[in-house]
Amino acid sequence: METPPKCKDALILSIIISIFLGLVSFTLCIASEITKNKMDDLRWNGKLCYLPSSQAYGLGIAALVCLFLAQIIGNSMLFKNSCSRRKKNAQYKLPFFARLLILISWLSFGVTVILLIVATSMSKRQPYGAGWLNGECYLVKGGTYAGSAILILVTIGSAIGSSFSTIKINQAEQDRKIHAQMG
Repeated sequence: METPPKCKDALILSIIISIFLGLVSFTLCIASEITKNKMDDLRWNGKLCYLPSSQAYGLGIAALVCLFLAQIIGNSMLFKNSCSRRKKNAQYKLPFFARLLILISWLSFGVTVILLIVATSMSKRQPYGAGWLNGECYLVKGGTYAGSAILILVTIGSAIGSSFSTIKINQAEQDRKIHAQMG
């Protein structure tokens, strides 16, 4: 069965929104990398340390929110489209390539979320005696936010790739049906 035009339009709109949110999240991660605390920001009184809050804290939270929205929107329309086709055709299965891309998308999403949560929580103010962990101050290692930004591109790219692979399969199925009817 052919996918209705409304469903294709909604799928394409969700892809566009997902790409936009992914790019916003990518940009926020790059901005977080630039604005994270440096070694010069660390205050040491001989026994205890203090690290002020950095702008990377707010930017990291915004990057996380955009990434969550991009992943949910990008995958929800794919699963909705897949489930509606399964109802119409009981033998329909999501192609292996699409399933592989979805797996890659969710794995890189999980790693990215862990990296962003840890780096963002380190960017919060670390007062004297409290620190980030066991009373010690920690700085976000250089490249953590940049690595998260690259993983965001992998996450969004694989989610969008799985959506496009199902659209192409729809076209191929439609072409086969047209040729079968003519022959």
